[in-house]
Amino acid sequence: MKKRTSLYLLLVCVSILFILHALVKNYWIDPGASGFLSHKTGLKRELNLPVWLNVMYVHVAFACVAMATGLINFSNRILERNRRLHRINGYVYIVSVLLVVLTSGYMAPYATGGKISSMGFNLLNMIWLVITITALVQIKRKRIIRHRNWMIRSYAFCFTNMLIHLITSLFHQGFGYVYPTSYTIGVYGSIALLLVIPDIIIRTNRKELVSG
Repeated sequence: MKKRTSLYLLLVCVSILFILHALVKNYWIDPGASGFLSHKTGLKRELNLPVWLNVMYVHVAFACVAMATGLINFSNRILERNRRLHRINGYVYIVSVLLVVLTSGYMAPYATGGKISSMGFNLLNMIWLVITITALVQIKRKRIIRHRNWMIRSYAFCFTNMLIHLITSLFHQGFGYVYPTSYTIGVYGSIALLLVIPDIIIRTNRKELVSG
């Protein structure tokens, strides 16, 4: 029990730091996304910068909302004390995921790394949406444990951006790959990790419940 509480507190810290970083970077330090856009060379489709930036602002905002609402709903204390808040919060999470996926779909054709990266983002969006809908279906059928497990899988995708940039930095700065190639590796590498890591967490939780 103490281990699960510690892991949740760690998740809270990481999530809050990531949300603050995303908001400060995208709305204050670099609202024009000049650093990120500098890597987008050789685009086959003309980028309408004002529209792209507005879509990006919506994307970042609802990605942060999804991360925050998902984090709140993993709190057992809130679930036990206010199930109505948990339910409403869950719907806000689903709507936020949908908006993140839609805005990501708009930005995908302009992804760094070209068509291969674009395909990766579209794949990632479809997987996240299917997993999130599955979580909703499970709770509608009163399958609480399955719902929680699918929510763990869904929530992992809130960290997509973080993983992509960590992997990109590793291959670009660590191994010397050019940035577009590193970014493409980051996209597909994050998909693999986002599918594997949640299941490791679910299996570990299952073993703890059995042993407890």
